[in-house]
Amino acid sequence: MVRFGSGAKDRQAVREAEFVTVAGLAAAVAQGRTGALWRLVGADRQLDANLVRHLPGTGGAAYTEDEVDVMLVVVEGGGTLTLDGAMTQLVPGFVGLLPRGTSRALRAGPEGLLVLTTHRRRRGMGIGRSAPAAAPEPCALHAVCPRCHRHAIEADARYCTGCGTALTGRPEAGQGVAGGSGADTP
Repeated sequence: MVRFGSGAKDRQAVREAEFVTVAGLAAAVAQGRTGALWRLVGADRQLDANLVRHLPGTGGAAYTEDEVDVMLVVVEGGGTLTLDGAMTQLVPGFVGLLPRGTSRALRAGPEGLLVLTTHRRRRGMGIGRSAPAAAPEPCALHAVCPRCHRHAIEADARYCTGCGTALTGRPEAGQGVAGGSGADTP
């Protein structure tokens, strides 16, 4: 790998170019290894690139990439790409754009499959619960947490048992569910 500095005066802002040959990468990897064999590194990059080997006959279930477009280059081997239900044969030299929002699946042929993928760098992964795409309809019988959408298991719950968020619109202590005083007086 050959690296060249940017020559910028501010050394904290220096980024280095990376140069490799795909043939060199392919020759350097052990034949039995699978998965990502090489990837770009550096915290301040805007692009991701991965050299990925799929062993003969292997592949994954179809999935949808919603965040980034992906450029796929077949380096060695062959197989099939299923993109939104349409199957395409993969051969060395194949270059394809897999648009975000499309369903895709790769299956390696009998000789395996070595691909180079590139895409805009994804946002960093966060720790914690992901928010659902759309809040479910609230249950008419129980309170639903506005943060994690968990149903309260007690009729008089004031806080969510999942995340601790205060449940809004709950009756005050001593009041009935319908908002009365809780007494049986007319």
